[in-house]
Amino acid sequence: MIDPHDQDNSILRRKTLDEIHEEIAQVYLSNGFPWVLGFSGGKDSTATLQLVWYALRRLPREKLSKHVYVVASDTLVEAPAIAARIDTSLRQMNEAAREAGLPLSAHKVVPEVDDRFWVNLIGRGYPAPYARFRWCTDRVKIKPNNRFIKEKVTEHGEVVVVLGVRKLESAVRKQIIELHKITGSRLSRHSLLPGAYVYTPIEDFTTKDVWDYLWLLPNPWGGDNESLRELYTSASGECPSFVIDHLTPSCGNTRFGCWVCTVVDRDRSMEAMAESGDDWMQPLIAFRDYLTSTQDPANKPEQRSLVRRNGQVWVKEEKLLYGPYAFDDKSFRQTLLRRLLQTQKQVRELGPDPHVTLIQPEELHAIRRIWRAEEGDWVDTLPQIYEQETGETLDWVRDDTSIFGVPEEKLLRETCELRGVPHKMVKLLLGVVQSYDGMYRRHNIYAEYDAILRRDWRSDEEILASIAQPRTDAREGDHE
Repeated sequence: MIDPHDQDNSILRRKTLDEIHEEIAQVYLSNGFPWVLGFSGGKDSTATLQLVWYALRRLPREKLSKHVYVVASDTLVEAPAIAARIDTSLRQMNEAAREAGLPLSAHKVVPEVDDRFWVNLIGRGYPAPYARFRWCTDRVKIKPNNRFIKEKVTEHGEVVVVLGVRKLESAVRKQIIELHKITGSRLSRHSLLPGAYVYTPIEDFTTKDVWDYLWLLPNPWGGDNESLRELYTSASGECPSFVIDHLTPSCGNTRFGCWVCTVVDRDRSMEAMAESGDDWMQPLIAFRDYLTSTQDPANKPEQRSLVRRNGQVWVKEEKLLYGPYAFDDKSFRQTLLRRLLQTQKQVRELGPDPHVTLIQPEELHAIRRIWRAEEGDWVDTLPQIYEQETGETLDWVRDDTSIFGVPEEKLLRETCELRGVPHKMVKLLLGVVQSYDGMYRRHNIYAEYDAILRRDWRSDEEILASIAQPRTDAREGDHE
């Protein structure tokens, strides 16, 4: 949407490009702190980096005394076209900076394996995120970015974080920018990270200013600003990828970013791109819509566990608040993995990249470990699902200490049913014993026993019978 006040507020009507570049150059020279510039591949971060690049080129070599780290955050669930574009941009930046003799290097950060989207959604059963339960933001965006910043603070003492945010985007953005401003300086104090300051070079730009600037000057690292405009035409908005705190506004109803994002009701950007000719994205849209459907209260009884991850049933005002995606009898986590692998196969067949990977091998290994340890998966179902859906096998880690398999699973189930004991409880208790085998110190073993024994081991039928309104629920109950 075009801001009706763009013309009146335009910074390009008040300052020349030389004045803007010179101002940025003076901020660069004002202290000895290196810069960490967040790059998402969108229009604002591209304009920010281009401004900084041209500002640095104005300075003599002897004054280029501190480094500029360009950082792109890859959630590993980015839309494939966006992820490919960012990878190309980072490679071009490093080559162009080296040729120009600029103290600039481009880096990509990714979440730790344990924090990744599929490890938590399919592995631990976290439900698809929505506006009031965005469990993914901290794990896949904030933590990787802040980890990089903290490393540079440790290395250099202090850093300046350069962000492509603008006051005119929203009242919230304006408030965030002005909240921690340092009097008499263009810098702000970082709200959470000691030793980090924030600089926002395009804070006074309008949307039109951003596009005009990208049009007026060629991309200095060899990128294609015209194709960026075309991307915005086929999509409809962007989702900030360089997020460093929870004050950053969430994605709106039009955005491109994570292809699995269920925070919005519809991913209009992916739909628009598919309608514009990228019909290979239809399987991604279908999977994303399937994830969204799991938020429907009518579907939760067949997809979610009645027992939460803390082992308890949560009833609030006589409403049952469902827990994670089910693993055992409903096998919904297994269903999600199958559908994801099927989607990956379809995208490889239909799309431009026959090797596109929607779920990384290390994520599959992590999910398998979680299923084995936390769900007592003696059958070891994940390698079987993977081979059935892909026709391939991975180099699965063999657990030489494990003495439990399919025969033991069958025997234990029969024995526990005969004695009226929850077989999964016994499996988890045996798993604790096995995990401490050969260890000299076992001071935590009783706490682990206690946590398992305190879980609610009633059957679904018993739980539902004890609740006045068993099949109503509230979204706000989705917590870890």
